[in-house]
Parts: sequence; C-alpha cells; structure tokens
Amino acid sequence: MPPKATLSGVHFMNGDEAIAEGAIAAGCRFFAAYPITPQSEISERLSWRLPRVGGTFIQMEDEIAAMAAVVGGAWAGVKSMTATSGPGFSLMMENLGLAIMTETPCVVANVQRGAPSTGLPTAVGQGDMMQARWGSHGHYEIIALVPSSPQEAFDLTVRAFALSERFRVPVLLMTDEVVGHMYERVEIPNDVPVAPRRRPTVPPGEFVPFKPGPDLVPPMACAGEGYRVHVTGLTHDERGYPDMSDETHDRLVRRLVEKILRYRSEITFYEEIGLQDAEVAVVSYGISARVAYRALALARQKGIRAGMLRLITAWPFPDERVRALADQVKGIVTVELNLGQMSREVERASQGRVPLSGVFHAGGRIHTPEEVLAGIEEVARAG
Repeated sequence: MPPKATLSGVHFMNGDEAIAEGAIAAGCRFFAAYPITPQSEISERLSWRLPRVGGTFIQMEDEIAAMAAVVGGAWAGVKSMTATSGPGFSLMMENLGLAIMTETPCVVANVQRGAPSTGLPTAVGQGDMMQARWGSHGHYEIIALVPSSPQEAFDLTVRAFALSERFRVPVLLMTDEVVGHMYERVEIPNDVPVAPRRRPTVPPGEFVPFKPGPDLVPPMACAGEGYRVHVTGLTHDERGYPDMSDETHDRLVRRLVEKILRYRSEITFYEEIGLQDAEVAVVSYGISARVAYRALALARQKGIRAGMLRLITAWPFPDERVRALADQVKGIVTVELNLGQMSREVERASQGRVPLSGVFHAGGRIHTPEEVLAGIEEVARAG
C-alpha cells in the first residue's frame, strides 16, 4: 500500500510546492509536463512525490504532448494535471480546446512570467489572463482561479480539481512567478475533500455518453469500465459520434457554455477588503493584490477611503459584483502586471458608471505601494 498521500500539518513551502501538494491531496495521480520556468518546482516535487503515493509522473517531449497526455489520463479514469508557463501555455491551447469539446476534467497550472515570446523566464508577469479566457479557438467558457499566496495556491488547487469534476471542464490555475517562488506558512488539513468523478448510474447497454443531466453535465465513463464511449473533438451528438449539422453544433456549444454560466454564482469567488465605506475601489489579483493591499492603508492615511475587490476566480468574471461596486464608489482602479487585460472586463462590467484608472506594468517586477497609491489618488480626484 502507498503511504498516506496528504502531508497534513504546517509547512514552510513556496507556492509551486503548495500546488503540487494540493494536487496530490485532491486525488491527482497523473501529471505530465515539460520543464519550463517558473513552474519547474511543481514538476520537480511531483516527480518524486507521485510515485510514492501510487501515481505517475511523466516528462513529455513538449507541452503539446503534455496536454494531450493529461486528456488521455483523465479518460483512463485518473485525476490528471499539467503545469507550465507562458510559451508552454500557448502550445497547450489546441489540446485545451479538445478537453473543452470532449468535456474532460483536468487542471492546468500556469505560473505566469514576463512575456510575450521567451520574455523574462525567471521574472514575474500576469500577461496571460486574456489568453486563459480566449486562447483556444471557438466560443467556450472556462474556469480560472488566481491564488495570491502559497496557502491559497494549495487551497485553490484542491478547488480546481473539485470544479473540474463538477463541471467536466479543464480548470486553469493562473498563478505568477512571485507567488510561485514565495515561501510562506502553508497549513494542510488532515481531511481534504476529494471530489468524486461523475460515474454513470445506468447499465452499459443504456448509457449515452454525452447525454447531459438536469445540470447540463453528463456522467463520465472511463476506459476499462465496460462502457462503450466514442470521444472526438469533432462536433458530436449525445452518443459521441460525429454530426456535422449546424443544429447539432449550435446545441452542443450552447450547452458547453451554459453549463458554466448557469452556475457562475457557485464558481465565482472573490475577497472584499474595506469596501463597506469605500469611495475608491481597487480591483486586483495574484501578487498585485498583495501590493494593492498595502496601498489601501496609505490611502486611508491620506483621508481617502479605499477598498479592494480581490479576484479569486478570474473566469467567469464577477460582472454583477463589479457593476454593483460601480454604483457604490466614485471610481475604480485596476492593478495588474500587464498593460490592461482584466481592466477591460472592469470597464465592460461597470458600463461607464464611474471614472476608471489602471496601474499597469508589463512585468519583470511587482508594483510598489506608492505606484498603486498614485492611481487611487488620481481616481479620487476625478470622482
């Protein structure tokens, strides 16, 4: 028998290591990846941890193959995961679309770095946020979570696996180099809830592989369980067989979208800090939110009532909460390590109700609290 998988207790570890431990605690037993900074610590830790708990680690020839292997692992009945950074994330996009179309539960961790292209391999960035939403071709919905600490890296990895099984969809963990390499206290509980796979409840002869339940999500039969399943990236009917009619395609894509949007309140998480009396709201995520938190105190010292909406779920975006916030405050500041990606969502959701400002940096370093304070002051004056 393999040893107890979950390393319960209090640890001092970085965010990448916390992701690896979160995956194991959530029941992940297959990991395929290609080495790339700054995610390497995830792969390194899982390369020796997984075999010790009855799992499998495999280093693939590239990220295209890694994502394909993860899809295969999931259909073989194992909770599966990969990890990468910007250039590798780009290579995974086609097979990410395959996972969406085939409704394959899996987790993809992207430890973001300075980009585009090779960019800054060992320095921070948050420039993949829109790629996470629209990187693969076609119209679809995706779930993306954004940790701001090593503790949250662990917790959100566990949540990512639960959401992937609940909705039969790839879930993205959009962390960044600083959170990935930051060492902090991480507490791992004794009992981590492990989400079950949605198994068929009918005999093999009655099973229709892609016939959805009332929640629009079909049960999943895996290889070797006696069920006949046809899996294809082509547009398919409920049997899984290719069907090239426009009616089938429209019905399928609408269901893949609706199974996420119908339950967005169950999926979308955020943290509110000091918003009760705020006249200026900051919207941020990841390591940028931790800097913004310090700027809130500086603003209050100057008599500006500032609060923050910290995104924990980036996709689906919390439109309704941002819209309500726009009716409450005099202005909104978006803080992120790109030149304004999620700020476009803030602008769309706020619908011109209040002045907006962005504190942006292309990557390579984090903001200073003073830079964020300047953005808060600008909006306070405009409001």
